[in-house]
Amino acid sequence: MKLGKVPESILKRSVLDQIKHRRDEVLVGPAIGEDCSVLSLKEDEVLVISTDPITGTEHDIGTLAVHITANDIASNGAEVIGIMLSVLLPEHTEENKLKTIMKDIETVCSLLNIEVMGGHTEVTKAVNQPIITVTGIGKMKRSELIKTAGAKPGQEIVMSKWAGLEGTAIIAKAKEEELLSRYSASFIDGAKRMIDFISVLPDSRIARKVGVTSMHDVTEGGIFGALWEIGYAAGVGLEVDLKKILIKQETVEICEFFNINPYKLISSGCMLMVTDKANLLVESLLAEGIPAAVIGRITEGSDRIICNGDEIRYLEPPKSDELYKVLA
Repeated sequence: MKLGKVPESILKRSVLDQIKHRRDEVLVGPAIGEDCSVLSLKEDEVLVISTDPITGTEHDIGTLAVHITANDIASNGAEVIGIMLSVLLPEHTEENKLKTIMKDIETVCSLLNIEVMGGHTEVTKAVNQPIITVTGIGKMKRSELIKTAGAKPGQEIVMSKWAGLEGTAIIAKAKEEELLSRYSASFIDGAKRMIDFISVLPDSRIARKVGVTSMHDVTEGGIFGALWEIGYAAGVGLEVDLKKILIKQETVEICEFFNINPYKLISSGCMLMVTDKANLLVESLLAEGIPAAVIGRITEGSDRIICNGDEIRYLEPPKSDELYKVLA
């Protein structure tokens, strides 16, 4: 495709024709000539909005783009309604690439019962790989809002699924040939399939039902970064047992292969939840087939520490994700 705005004929067949209307709240959706979308809400409801770009990989970019933003909305306890997309493509991108991205996006939207509400698609020299920025829109009752800052001393920290979940899947797909020099194809396939667990919408639904005061999806900076962010947002300390943090063997092996820290690796699909009912929450998640564990507690003060037997590590603000060391 040539530089500039995607032609109307391509926009129609490869973008708009892939998108289905499924939410009654969306009064005006994507269409040629429409620059805005319109959303209907009740008086006692609030909008919850989040935006994220996908820049670290172009593998499964459409799938990741929807899940990452939907996870952010769900972490506030809201129901995700729809997304707005900005799709930037390198010059000479084949139209079939765009159509595949949109099909992947629509597949996830159908799975999560959300809708593509609008967006922009462009071919530009400013990028050398596809870049998708997604703005998610959710709704909830004002009284049920959950914030990362809601953690309180004395509460316990529950995690769902595994540290390094997303990063493991991305690396396994991007570096498959290199990994095959040491590991079997079935081992690598297992790592790639971790992407199937990237949604935290079920985790959020269960957590809201049990009762939580803080939820935070584990993205860039990994679980160490997310723990620090909870403490900072709430102005509290925390104490976490490293041995209780859930992690899959595929993640351990792949991180050792590339000499990176799995606890600082992007981990979308993993959720941190702070609650007074930790054991009940873990039982409820396990009953739905979602791995979960109590990994620590919220404390007074500002010390945010990881304990590994007698060894103590003080958490620091998250820096560049370990993923970039591998994909750079």
